[in-house]
Amino acid sequence: MDTLRCMQAFVAVVEHGSFNAAAEHVAVSSVMVGKYIQQLETHLGVRLLQRNTRRQSLTDAGRNYLAGCRSVLEQVQQAQASVAGLQAQPQGLLRISAPVTWGSCVLAPLVAQYLAAYPQVTVELDLSNRRVDLIEEQFDAVVRMGRIGSAEWVARPLPPYAMQICAAPAYLQRKGIPQHPGELRDHDCLTHVAWRGGHGWRLRGHPEQDWSEHSRLLCNDGDGLRRAALAGAGLILQPAVLLADDIASGRLQPVLADYLPEPRPLHLVYLPDRRPRPKLSSFVDFLLDRMSR
Repeated sequence: MDTLRCMQAFVAVVEHGSFNAAAEHVAVSSVMVGKYIQQLETHLGVRLLQRNTRRQSLTDAGRNYLAGCRSVLEQVQQAQASVAGLQAQPQGLLRISAPVTWGSCVLAPLVAQYLAAYPQVTVELDLSNRRVDLIEEQFDAVVRMGRIGSAEWVARPLPPYAMQICAAPAYLQRKGIPQHPGELRDHDCLTHVAWRGGHGWRLRGHPEQDWSEHSRLLCNDGDGLRRAALAGAGLILQPAVLLADDIASGRLQPVLADYLPEPRPLHLVYLPDRRPRPKLSSFVDFLLDRMSR
């Protein structure tokens, strides 16, 4: 038995005065309205309506049940209206994951702008270099570096993740400006600990050589390496987004531009859905628009 449908038919009969008028209101035949009422009465074990050939009236049980039906149907309408509101405008919690450095330098400031534009949205921004599970961990979208291996996702390209080699002007005055990767043997290369074992400082045209073995400072944080480079400790190879402000201000000076590693692909990834998702759609459009600038 479709209880809600039966309730709707019962309320319609009471409010419109006849089975025929109720049938028109709920868009079924008058015979079907009669069946709905009969199903309710059988299920409840009481008579709700006293009927004759010309009219029907409520029993005492029917009056009590009518109030409950109206309350239930009103709650259903409110629930449907709240969902319709979610479909109409961006609101609710949006969970996003991104790599630490890119997320801190690029995404976090853009999220602040997005929140100002969409005051009914709340963002949970997870910055992690691990490969999060979009489905299992219930993220709305993730920023992925490298190639996207599954066609089941929507992957929107972002500007590639480029690297930069820099040093403080004082260091370069002291040690000289390298013109070729081979000269890095005579320099102090600041290295991320994640690059040990042949994963870092592999430059364009020289993929077989890893100059991180010549490092006198290893650190597990890119910003820590940046601060050491600013203090004149040596050359740093880090994402361009992390070093952009220091380069623009002259605090760091780029070197070996012709030998930088190839930029890595970067994508905004989310699951396809035919239903409208205003909060996700608005974030995707906002991010792609800002990144295109």
